[in-house]
Amino acid sequence: MSAYQEDQRPTYDPVAVQPMRDELIAVGFKELLSPEAVDSAVNQKDDKTVLVVVNSVCGCAAGSARPGICAALQHSAIPDRITTVFAGQDKAAVARLREHYLSGLPASSPTMTLFKNGEVLFMMHRQDIEGRGPEDIAAIMMQVFDEHCQSAGPSITPEQYAQVVHAKACGSKIPLFGA
Repeated sequence: MSAYQEDQRPTYDPVAVQPMRDELIAVGFKELLSPEAVDSAVNQKDDKTVLVVVNSVCGCAAGSARPGICAALQHSAIPDRITTVFAGQDKAAVARLREHYLSGLPASSPTMTLFKNGEVLFMMHRQDIEGRGPEDIAAIMMQVFDEHCQSAGPSITPEQYAQVVHAKACGSKIPLFGA
């Protein structure tokens, strides 16, 4: 296996992180698994808003970020497209996002970034997430959606939302890939 292939292997056991992926997928997120998928989603000049959540195994992702953004997407105004990449898993996709679209901004995960025409409109860094509860995250993001988004929410029906399972695993308990 080449050094590049080794470097692109997931950090964490993909089976163990699947519930963290499923939580976002359940509310309508599309996973961006490759650099090309990131380009296709973010680098559009169509006046549509694109939310990209950098998912993570960390505790603030489980306790606040994922539940907060899931709740925010139950709002009356939401982004046109909702997408996600997973830090430590979708390494090439995350690298493309950070190097081409978030250049000059500190890399952190989780993050929530709203784009329009390939430009950042708003970014919530990990430091803005830590110490806040999901209700606070949802309130901030709903305000951002009200300011920048035109699509009608919610992303899924209230009945579907009631069935969403929030992954609460602690990142330090997630097994490393191949360990």
